[in-house]
Amino acid sequence: MYLTKEVKAEIFKKHGGEEKNTGSAEGQIALFTHRINHLTEHLKKNRKDFNTERSLVKLVGKRRSLLDYLIKKDIIRYRAIIKELGIRK
Repeated sequence: MYLTKEVKAEIFKKHGGEEKNTGSAEGQIALFTHRINHLTEHLKKNRKDFNTERSLVKLVGKRRSLLDYLIKKDIIRYRAIIKELGIRK
């Protein structure tokens, strides 16, 4: 499996502050980005996997919602996570 417990804990530790802080917007955005990148690579090999394509679109929407929330809440945190993850609108 591509997303083990250790990988998930590392993502939240790096972006959310600590391993148990799974509710932070930055940690969730980083986790969604990791999953989006994985699904994108999968779809490059399997072009006709429409269920995965739908899941990818849903994940991108969830990440966009969290990024919109972060813009309204704290623009400095938004700019930091965008720069750190290499995402842009």
